[in-house]
Amino acid sequence: MATTADIQPQPRGDGKVHGEAPRGNQRLALGDRTNFEAGQVKIEGKPPVQITRRITRSFHAQLLANAQKNNVNPVLVPGVVDKVAHNGKCALAKKVTKKAIDEDVIVTSSDEEKEKSVNRCKQVQGSRKEVKTLTSILTARSKAMACGVTNKPNEQIVDFDETDANDELAVVEYVDELYKFYKLEEDDSRVGDYLDKQPDINSKMRSILLDWLIEVHRKFELMPETFYLTVNIIDRFLSRRMVTRRELQLVGISSMVIASKYEEVWAPQVNDFVCLSDYAYTGDQIRLMEKAILEKLEWYLTVPTPYVFLARYIKASISPDDEMKNMVFFLAELGVLDYQTTIWYSPSMIAAAAVYAAHCTLKKKPLWTETLKHHTGYSEEQLRECAKALVGFHLKAAESNLKAVYRKYSKPEYGAVARLTPAKSP
Repeated sequence: MATTADIQPQPRGDGKVHGEAPRGNQRLALGDRTNFEAGQVKIEGKPPVQITRRITRSFHAQLLANAQKNNVNPVLVPGVVDKVAHNGKCALAKKVTKKAIDEDVIVTSSDEEKEKSVNRCKQVQGSRKEVKTLTSILTARSKAMACGVTNKPNEQIVDFDETDANDELAVVEYVDELYKFYKLEEDDSRVGDYLDKQPDINSKMRSILLDWLIEVHRKFELMPETFYLTVNIIDRFLSRRMVTRRELQLVGISSMVIASKYEEVWAPQVNDFVCLSDYAYTGDQIRLMEKAILEKLEWYLTVPTPYVFLARYIKASISPDDEMKNMVFFLAELGVLDYQTTIWYSPSMIAAAAVYAAHCTLKKKPLWTETLKHHTGYSEEQLRECAKALVGFHLKAAESNLKAVYRKYSKPEYGAVARLTPAKSP
């Protein structure tokens, strides 16, 4: 059996020998050093004492207290490391400097001592006096002002589509996306100032034609969508082809024939339009013009007219009554009848301005809500100019030579809203 003396140090792969003491600046690896290996206390005049327990902060303080009591100067061997870990984290090492010794002593704190050290650090940090800079003061004031603004109660946007959740025709899941698409597409179906290119007709002739078509529309009891699509077809065709004064009424009749076929379930016959035009045109002439219009417009009839937006914006008014609905349609038709209004303002703005002007006329409070602003995309300031124009048309409707709209909305079936006092100022 081999003795201790017979065991020779075995060389390692790096050329060093196991068990060989470190030389010079060579330091032991962290895994080879423990508190048990280096935990010695040197006291002057006495042999070193071997320590058999881990050196924690509390134990280190106890050693210092005992040394001071015996009037000796203890020195802990530097480089003591505790490898105890808690929750996968190594224990926190901290340098403790003794006033009488210039050498740093590393002491490992145990888990019990961590809380005390954290609390002590908090007390030290809290004792420092805060220096307030101008930037911090201004930032604090800005936050206080922002909190004051946000704390104000904001009007909530009402989900008026909730009642139609079970109505498949209301397409509640897609309605918001549909109207976003309409807002993007409405500019493509708008026309510019085309009357400069029409030497034989003017804006007054256009108004006379539309005034007559309103009467025809009422006679056939057509849908509102049909009238607004008729106006759109007329304007787009006149912007692409020169028309004589003799053909203008023919363009109007043929446009309403197209719109009726597109919107109505039971569209009027061509012969019915011939009769209403007092036989000014034959059926063949109407069909030829109908074909010319469709070719010029490239069969593009699915356009967002003011009615598309009127239906949505009236609903956004939250439980509007019949008087409100009739007033909105009355103001919108007055706006469409005017050439400048149709050219200057988009269909969505005319519809939104009609709703706003109706609120002003009927003195509905509030005049404009967050729900309407959200769904229309317009504020009161943006609508005020167009609304003033619509109120001006209402003010002059009773004395105008073109009374088709006024007569229509003066009847009891429309609540006689045309006879109501116009709004003073939108």
